[in-house]
Amino acid sequence: MKITLIKILVLSVITMLCFSSCEKRDVPSGTPNCIKIKIEQIKSDEVRNPPASVWRYDYNGQTVYYIPQYCCDMPSELYDADCNLICSPDGGFSGTGDNKCTDFFSKRTKKKLIWQDDRK
Repeated sequence: MKITLIKILVLSVITMLCFSSCEKRDVPSGTPNCIKIKIEQIKSDEVRNPPASVWRYDYNGQTVYYIPQYCCDMPSELYDADCNLICSPDGGFSGTGDNKCTDFFSKRTKKKLIWQDDRK
């Protein structure tokens, strides 16, 4: 009887740990709510090709969020942690964005994928 109770307890703990640490999270904790809202807006749109994604970087001493262009002449978007649009580093008609942060690609560091649309 003791062995059965121990087995049940061990299995319960393993199951609990797996569900608490192995679950898929769409967006990492600590991501600003305004970025989460932008992701939800993208999810409510049609699926993009290539798939939509959101990246976090350090740039000019601050954490920024980069949303790559998704079609043709659409510009990419670079936001600060309060979702203020800093610039469009690339894309648009010229392919070079709005020319307000031409050094973004050379100065960005700490690249981290925050979210990628996995819809088909």
